Amino acid sequence: MRTIRSAVLLGALLACATPVSAQSTDRDGRWLFRLRGLSMTTVHKSDEITSLGLADNAITVSDAVFPELDATVFLSQRVALELVLTYPQQHDVMVSGAKIGTVKQLPLTLMGQYHMLPEGTVRPYIGAGINVTFFTDVQLSIPSVGAVDLESSSMGMAGQLGADIRLMPGLFLNVDLKKALVASDITSGSSTLSAVRIHPWLASAGLGIRF
Repeated sequence: MRTIRSAVLLGALLACATPVSAQSTDRDGRWLFRLRGLSMTTVHKSDEITSLGLADNAITVSDAVFPELDATVFLSQRVALELVLTYPQQHDVMVSGAKIGTVKQLPLTLMGQYHMLPEGTVRPYIGAGINVTFFTDVQLSIPSVGAVDLESSSMGMAGQLGADIRLMPGLFLNVDLKKALVASDITSGSSTLSAVRIHPWLASAGLGIRF
């Protein structure tokens, strides 16, 4: 049910990107597509599991580097919506440094952006929005407990700083930094063992085409 609610909310936010007249966009066009390389760095925070003698932050999730694609639509010269897409990423999960298994996560992020210098060579922007992350292929086992599971999805806020650097008409170099709030409970049957907070920093760079 939580996954369905997350998908419905994301769809409602996307509906806000209703086409506007061409007069409300600049000469570069209202669509911008970027392909970027992204480095994901997690914060490694979790609640203690007293029954197993595990202290706070004993559960960690590995970092990752992967490609991502985003589509941005400009609603005016300065205001835009960005949807960030990728494919499921596999991460190792550790307890006190020992690997207990793997999980795949698929993040979807929708950002509302404000572009400060929409006609400059360097075009900085800030953004805020929502991240929905789906967890699949959970293969985790804790010694003395056995197989454990994760909540199927997470929904949280996201923030963003970035800049597009105009290389030539319609072609841009992009650098971007996001912070997303991503968390999930580790469960055993109907019991919650710990809350794991991934809360990644997402640094990326790549090229964009605007038309």
